[in-house]
Amino acid sequence: MSPPIANGPSPQPATIGPFLGHTRIAYFTMEIALRPDVHTYSGGLGVLAGDTARASADLDLPIVFVTLLSRAGYLRQGIDAEGRQTEQPDEWQPAHFATALRAKVALLIEGREVWIRPWLHVLVSPLGNQVPVLLLSTDLPENQVEDRRITDTLYGGDESLRLKQEVVLGIGGLRALQALGFAIQTYHLNEGHAALLALDLLRRYPRPTDQVGPRELRYNVAPVREACIFTTHTPVEAGHDRFDYGLFAHVLQGYIDLDQVRLLAGQDALNMTRLALSLAGFINGVAVRHAHTTTRLFPGYRIHAVTNGVYVPGWVHPALATVFNAFSRTWAYEPTTMARFDQLPDEAVWQAHRQAKAELIDLLRERCGAALDPERPLIGFARRMTAYKRPALLFEDIEQVRALNRRHPFQVVFAGKAHPHDEGGKALVQRLHRFMRELGPELPTVFVPNYDVALARCLVAGCDIWLNTPQPPLEASGTSGMKAAVNGVLNLSVLDGWWVEGCMEGVTGWAIGGDESTSHADDAQDLYAKLGEVVLPLYYEDRPRWIWMMKQSIAKLGSFFNAHRMMRRYAAEAYIPRRPPGAGEGAGLPLR
Repeated sequence: MSPPIANGPSPQPATIGPFLGHTRIAYFTMEIALRPDVHTYSGGLGVLAGDTARASADLDLPIVFVTLLSRAGYLRQGIDAEGRQTEQPDEWQPAHFATALRAKVALLIEGREVWIRPWLHVLVSPLGNQVPVLLLSTDLPENQVEDRRITDTLYGGDESLRLKQEVVLGIGGLRALQALGFAIQTYHLNEGHAALLALDLLRRYPRPTDQVGPRELRYNVAPVREACIFTTHTPVEAGHDRFDYGLFAHVLQGYIDLDQVRLLAGQDALNMTRLALSLAGFINGVAVRHAHTTTRLFPGYRIHAVTNGVYVPGWVHPALATVFNAFSRTWAYEPTTMARFDQLPDEAVWQAHRQAKAELIDLLRERCGAALDPERPLIGFARRMTAYKRPALLFEDIEQVRALNRRHPFQVVFAGKAHPHDEGGKALVQRLHRFMRELGPELPTVFVPNYDVALARCLVAGCDIWLNTPQPPLEASGTSGMKAAVNGVLNLSVLDGWWVEGCMEGVTGWAIGGDESTSHADDAQDLYAKLGEVVLPLYYEDRPRWIWMMKQSIAKLGSFFNAHRMMRRYAAEAYIPRRPPGAGEGAGLPLR
């Protein structure tokens, strides 16, 4: 069955006690999407963390999640009359969804004592299992005004504030777990933001000074690598946080000898990804191709591949879930049973999709004043607005787009936020709006502001075609296409990230372009050819085949690209003891 989606505030227990006895794994993430109205996420990384937590609850894993409270959210996006992105705080009320715990811990930041209080949110599985989520806050009267703001805005502020946030997450989160009484054996670092956790663990394992050479590490890395797992999510250079060592020394005064940190995190700057790679015993990328790309970026490490998955019952449209329920009562919690959903009745699948599409069209009319046609194919593109995602690739040649639309009319919906400091991403948002004005009513195109989880649920179920056009090999995974796939929305995507594994041409969807050697212009031409010669004619001329492909997408992709399979992989390969105690000195890159 498909679980209900809560909309209002929910009561939360006031104690961590029930979780202490059995919880052995801690998952650290800068962001997490717990609910649409809890604004502790910015995009795919946080949405994946939320899906991870839900699958962990279903599987009754002994895990606690640790993140920042981010009471001002990431950003509330608006679009002005010129198509420019505007940004406002996206505040929420923590007391409606979480309980402030009594325990507090203090860190020295810039020589000042900064107190951190964890808040508790309990995520409850429809199966009755519970997973605790700790949200760390420095907004306490004991702290100075500037320190109270550290955990306010997700990814906000300058480099100094970002480093302080990562100090609070990694070091503060580790110490908060200990203060609360958790006996954690395994720490899962979701991206490099929490890498200072591993450094704080390392400081607890000094080596005898008479056994250490002048250029050697004065700590024993083996127990740290035994405890730490690291998942890297990006091959994009800007995605790897780097901090000046002078800033690090100022923020964490006297914390550790910088020469020791340079041995682990790079000579020129503190690279949080490299720090995590050096101190983790199990390292993975989030798709097979991404693992290969990461190995090229950071040679010398063994990079496993655990391909991402989505929490299927949270993304399937209720009308389609009703169709699924007639075939299986366990699909939501055993998604492997979806492998036989290629036998679903055509008419039932199509009518469920039409209902989802009608609801999306109604939402776009209400929010944007757009009048879309339910009979025209609707192409969706929704993800972070940044250069390597290439959101404007569809409009590379406006005249070809017009010619396509004259032969086979279609319509397009866009959504996505650009980071406030990503001027290139914000320019792309404005560029899309210029194209929309130029095309006018002949090709209905909508940009929906303030993309969030609630809007995403409508988009991935209500579009007909899910478009993804990243510049290879910069897409680590790209889970939005998985969410579309489980709704029978067909992917039209560049062969990168997860789609390399999921694409069966003409069966589960279609590929655009070739490998990373193809040019931007070539990819655009291949996109136009695929739309004009294959995708749009199929939609109009062979509806039975289209529905057949929808069912192939649901069955073949939903049964594999799900969070339950992903978390079983982590549990079997990363969370269980990986080697005898005391081993592991050689894991990762040998220290020089």
